Amino acid sequence: MSERTWGGSTLADRRAERRASLLAVAQRIAGEEGSAAVTVRSVCRRAQLTDRYFYESFAGRDALLLAAFEAVASEAQRVLADAVAHSGPRPEARARAAVEAFVGLVLDSPHKGRLLLLEPFADPVLGARSHALMPPFVDLIYGQLARDADGADDAERRMAAYALVGGLANLFAGWLRGSFELPRERLVEHGVRLVLAAV
Repeated sequence: MSERTWGGSTLADRRAERRASLLAVAQRIAGEEGSAAVTVRSVCRRAQLTDRYFYESFAGRDALLLAAFEAVASEAQRVLADAVAHSGPRPEARARAAVEAFVGLVLDSPHKGRLLLLEPFADPVLGARSHALMPPFVDLIYGQLARDADGADDAERRMAAYALVGGLANLFAGWLRGSFELPRERLVEHGVRLVLAAV
């Protein structure tokens, strides 16, 4: 038996659309006003949905905030992996592709960058999840170091990957905080030099 449709969309379609809308609004609020501003009421009001529709997708505020954060982290991982996969064999080309892709995400959508890089310091729920989500980023960098870092043993590559991920995250976080003012091109060049130095 086929699922009933309204206006060409199924109940599952409309539920998915409402969930996506709530996530997008939560990302925007957290990135622009801070995670403390994310409440069930504020998100529902901006998404123009009732509490009933909120709770069909999320158990509460923390569940929504975590899902919004995880969606940005997954997007960042995907952007980085795709950039590296299509950059060619040269270490410099891969480093540049990865840095430019990440900078593009956090600078072209600064609310996503702030949610990913700054809000984990302000919200303990996000802070704990941020630590849990770090290994995939480390694994991506580690995989590149394993290809390019001649003569380095496994422990050296793993430590370098952790240091590089942490260093780049803090570099971009500092830019988003306004701790220093640099043109985008110079930020990219510095990030590329950090990656190549690790290699």
